[in-house]
Amino acid sequence: MHLLRSERLAAVLLLAAAALGLLLANLPVGPALLDLLHAHVGPSAVGLDLSVGHWISDGLLAVFFFIVAVELKRELVIGELNSLAKAMLPAVAAVGGVVVPALVFLAFTWGTPTANGWPVPTATDIAFALGILAVFGRWLPMRVRVFLLALAVIDDLIAILIIAFFFTADANLASLGFAAVAIALFGAVSRVLRPRSPWILGRRAQWPIVVLLVVLAVIAWVFVFRSGVHATIAGVALGFVMSRRPGGRAAHALEPWSNAVVLPLFAMTAAMVPVPQVSAADLDPAFWGILAGLPVGKVVGITLAGVLSALVLRSRSRSSRRIGSEPRAAGGGTTPLTTVDLLVVGTLGGVGFTVSLLMNELAFAGDRSVADQGTLAVLLGSGIAIVASGFAVSARSRAYRRQGRAHEGVGGALSR
Repeated sequence: MHLLRSERLAAVLLLAAAALGLLLANLPVGPALLDLLHAHVGPSAVGLDLSVGHWISDGLLAVFFFIVAVELKRELVIGELNSLAKAMLPAVAAVGGVVVPALVFLAFTWGTPTANGWPVPTATDIAFALGILAVFGRWLPMRVRVFLLALAVIDDLIAILIIAFFFTADANLASLGFAAVAIALFGAVSRVLRPRSPWILGRRAQWPIVVLLVVLAVIAWVFVFRSGVHATIAGVALGFVMSRRPGGRAAHALEPWSNAVVLPLFAMTAAMVPVPQVSAADLDPAFWGILAGLPVGKVVGITLAGVLSALVLRSRSRSSRRIGSEPRAAGGGTTPLTTVDLLVVGTLGGVGFTVSLLMNELAFAGDRSVADQGTLAVLLGSGIAIVASGFAVSARSRAYRRQGRAHEGVGGALSR
């Protein structure tokens, strides 16, 4: 299980699964596999007659979003986002990494029916980005990984909000109410598993509580799905309300399954699209908007927003020094990033992959042809970002190795 928690292995499995899905869809067996993917299974009596593809994207992917929410909660409570000073720089950089790719997309699609796909290039795949950093960035200082993690977590939060507000049909308030009750009960019951709770101190069996939590989680997911809100939001809500330490243990237990089964399976099925037999001129503007938005918009948005935010924070720090207050480093840490470090993080931000594929499915659900082109654009754009970030991270890592791991870096708005 330890191997399946490796960020490197998770990135390799994701890439291999997506490549396999694209390959299978374009082989003679492709049409049969696509028919299987669109086959409906499930208890229709309770409104759960979903296709195999939707069971994966709406059901299994909720596990991934649960883990993301647990990680985000931890960072907000005791981690790198537990104060305004610490969260400011990655938060502003993350917003820049959402706004600029969306504007790039709209520059290609403005006035066309596919302009509503602007969220597709705004997402960063946290698992893939950290995997690339783990593979190629051995000598990078910890502050770079921490900043990337904080930025990606905030980016995921923005993606969650986009899914909740822009890809929700007319909500069924009764189902939402039942879901809220189930989620609240889930949060309350999870507190029984805290280390110093009377139940744990009394050395009682934990499995009945675990079974009850699983049942409540399934009930919450069903009602969220039936409410019209995208079902993955159930995973987010459950991750946020679960008590922090039991939530951490649950996420730790689920992480190997998410890395080895959930994410690769979603990547493979989402990438299972036939390559359209059209000329470049016949491709929808959305294709070009996504292709440019991920590798270009992300790095420009993250870098510019981060540099501007750092300059503002530095100005405030100097003002604090003049009136006798203790200055803070940009982002709240003791060692600020250099501009080059931020540029490297920006290239990693362009790896949209999992969440971008989900956004693409939601944005173009009514037009299968555009959805297929969008999937290819996500894969190509993320592929370009993977190659670019691999070179950037490797070069920066070698530079830090030559300088010595304790060297702080030089030059740019973010350096000392």
